[in-house]
Amino acid sequence: MSFSMSSTVRSEILVDCHGSKKVVTLNRPKALNALNLSMVREFYPKLQEWNSSSDVDLVILKGSGEKAFCAGGDVLAVVRSFKDAENGKDCTMHKDFFREEYILNHLIGTFNKQYVCLIDGIVMGGGCGLSVNGRFRVATEKTMLAMPETALGLFPDVGGSYFLSRLKGNLGMYLALTGYRLLGADAFHAGLATHFVESAQLAKLEKELVSMKDVNENSVDEVIRSFEPKKIPEFSLSKNLSQIRDAFGARSVEDILSSLEKDGSEWAKKQTALLGKMSPTSLKVTHRQITEGSKMNYAKIFTMEYRLTQRFLADKDFHEGCRAILIDKDRNPKWNPATLADVKESVIDHYFSPLPNNTDLKL
Repeated sequence: MSFSMSSTVRSEILVDCHGSKKVVTLNRPKALNALNLSMVREFYPKLQEWNSSSDVDLVILKGSGEKAFCAGGDVLAVVRSFKDAENGKDCTMHKDFFREEYILNHLIGTFNKQYVCLIDGIVMGGGCGLSVNGRFRVATEKTMLAMPETALGLFPDVGGSYFLSRLKGNLGMYLALTGYRLLGADAFHAGLATHFVESAQLAKLEKELVSMKDVNENSVDEVIRSFEPKKIPEFSLSKNLSQIRDAFGARSVEDILSSLEKDGSEWAKKQTALLGKMSPTSLKVTHRQITEGSKMNYAKIFTMEYRLTQRFLADKDFHEGCRAILIDKDRNPKWNPATLADVKESVIDHYFSPLPNNTDLKL
């Protein structure tokens, strides 16, 4: 049985019910299933209901179309809302979106039923929040997973403070700062996907999962593993893991750059050039975010991340990044401050400080 969760003609969230199993489809294929506030508001109450229901034991999440699982959050709508509010309009979407998205991410991370994401195609930003926070993440050869926020004048949010900071060998810091694109089995090798299955097998896998009689963490894992190919493609970063471990464990972004300079390889030079294109403020905030996130409990990282969203909205670089990457698409942002040396530590401290008037997100 299939039904949509809203009364609109074309719902952006679809649900197929198979007894105690629910298959949820993100249904904005023309927008690469990018997550907007209405989708969050459709999905969250259902997930909350299923979390407390004895009649549900498995939720599968996937994207519609052939290109993307979810290409991120609708950041342009967020930026428009903030600017409208600055101009006196009664707009709160820029607060509501991040707050409600993070509440959803936290529920996914603490969900007490089996939760399987089929991350076929593009998975960026908000798409990682919907998937990587969950228990099972199935990548395919079509997966392209990235957290590219430093190029947008933002930071890798949606729980990235938790799941990136816990990757081995400083890989999370590397992914957070550079926005490196993990292709295919890379997502599995990095630890952001739990399994790798060929895309052509996903329909059979889904059918097998919704036909399960005894559903628990081990049985779901066994079913997914039965679809894994005998040979999984190698990790594209395998040759650079020792360099990443050595350079990206440094105590500051400046020290990372110094370490890359000492490395001197062509790979290291490419990383230096790449970091030079990112927002200096974003780099400094992200480095501190990942460092602090590694020591924080799961709920508190969303409090920290929500503070950061509101501080980035009130500053310049996020707006400039959206202009350069998403609006004008000249890919030539003018960051302010323009260099790491010009980013004041007092400004970074302010980003991480509690929001005024008791407006922090508390979970």
